[in-house]
Amino acid sequence: MNWTIEVVPVPVTDMDRAKAFYAEKIGFDVDLDDEVAPGVRVIQLTPPGSRCSIALLQGMPTPPGMQVMTPGTLHGLQMCVTDIDAARATLAERGVEVSPVRHVGQAGWEDGKGGTWNSFLSFSDPDGNGWVVQEAPSDLSQR
Repeated sequence: MNWTIEVVPVPVTDMDRAKAFYAEKIGFDVDLDDEVAPGVRVIQLTPPGSRCSIALLQGMPTPPGMQVMTPGTLHGLQMCVTDIDAARATLAERGVEVSPVRHVGQAGWEDGKGGTWNSFLSFSDPDGNGWVVQEAPSDLSQR
């Protein structure tokens, strides 16, 4: 049996603002924007080329034993791209406040690209949820 991560809930305060940010500025595809039950709205968005989506939820009951996530507290979600410089340029052109490309060096985070799997950038959504983008080799045999 395969266990796949398919949907990650992202806590936001304003569904329409978050939808516009992820669709227009980040470039995610809008898969669903629907009131799936009275008072329950779900917006599902997927990064191009990904099987894993994010879900923006409003009015969704919290499963028993779980806590409601506070907007702005989700950090470290990570996406991979094959060209970090192009990804950074695209985000900056769309008005996203994006960090410089950095890598992990001897002194911690250092500016510029690193070796294979060691080039990153970061950004936050309008609520402060933090994302990391990592450059991955196009030849995945380097995993």
